[in-house]
Amino acid sequence: MTTESETTETQAAALKQITRAVVALLDSWRLQTSEMQQLLALPSNARARMFNKYRDGNALLPNDPVVLRRAMYLLRINDALRTTYPRNPQMSKRWIRQPQRRFGRQTPLSMILEQGESGLILVLCEVDCTFSWDVSGSSPA
Repeated sequence: MTTESETTETQAAALKQITRAVVALLDSWRLQTSEMQQLLALPSNARARMFNKYRDGNALLPNDPVVLRRAMYLLRINDALRTTYPRNPQMSKRWIRQPQRRFGRQTPLSMILEQGESGLILVLCEVDCTFSWDVSGSSPA
C-alpha cells in the first residue's frame, strides 16, 4: 500500500521533471522572462531569479492546475514539433517565431502570448492531430 508521503514524493519528483523540461524548452526558444511568465500564467512577481531557481532545481513550478496545464501544452507542442521535424531539432526554435499562414501570418508565439490558453490550444491543434481530434469531439464509429 502506498503511503501519503510516498505519493507526495512521487508528485514532487514529477513536478521537478516538468519544471526542468519546461524551463529548458522555454530557454531553447530564447524567451524573455516576461514571456515565460506569461506563457505559464505565473504571477507578475515571478522574476528572472525564480527562473534561475527552476533551472537549478532549487524551486518547482507552482502546483497550480492552470500553470501545469499550460506547461503540459507547451511540452506537447515541443514533442509534436520534434516528431514533425525529426531530422531538424532546431526547427522548433524557428517554427515558434515564424509567421504561419494558418494563423493569419502571425507567429505561434504571438498567438499564444496574445490569446493565452486559447492560443496554446490553437497552436497545439495545428501541430498535433491527435490533440485536435480529441478537442473536436470526434470519435471512432
